[in-house]
Amino acid sequence: MATRAKPDTIKESCIDTALDIIEADGVEQLSLREVARRLGVSHQAPYKHFPTRDHILAAVVARCYAEFAAFLEARPRHQDGWADLGEMGLAYLSYAREFPLKYRLMFNAPLPAPSDHPDMMAKARHAFDILQNRLTSLNVRDVAVVVDHPARHDALFTWSCLHGLASLMQSDVLHTLPLEPADREVLVSRLMARLGAALNPGC
Repeated sequence: MATRAKPDTIKESCIDTALDIIEADGVEQLSLREVARRLGVSHQAPYKHFPTRDHILAAVVARCYAEFAAFLEARPRHQDGWADLGEMGLAYLSYAREFPLKYRLMFNAPLPAPSDHPDMMAKARHAFDILQNRLTSLNVRDVAVVVDHPARHDALFTWSCLHGLASLMQSDVLHTLPLEPADREVLVSRLMARLGAALNPGC
């Protein structure tokens, strides 16, 4: 029998339940009516907080971005900026490995229209800014390529590399390649080393 949610927790309970539905049945099965059914409330109750399905999905994704940013911020800190950047990269990959569903929702699934959900986008930008600000503090300059915002471009480059590996590690494609166990074991360390060399060629 479904447990009736308390009125003062209905909004957060709706978000929790929406994530449960997505995890169990896929994002396609998410609906406000199903959220209400599982919570044991009237089918109109979720609409008091979420006008449409996209609004509750955006709230789920916004929570994921906030948790992701907090995970990055909780990394082991180093006074050396490059070592700290490396820890951030490892934290990124760890989050993708430990929370694959939330990672896919943020980066590998269609998002609700960004213009309609500013809170979701603000939390996404905050997560990106953590990386960009770390790179800005390192004052990286590439004399071969002149750009207006070098830290932003380096952040996009770093994100692209990390996302590529994280997505590969979530897929079955690696099992289709003739790789030895040792090859898989060095994936992360090799990528981090090459990424560091690209960003800091004088190291």
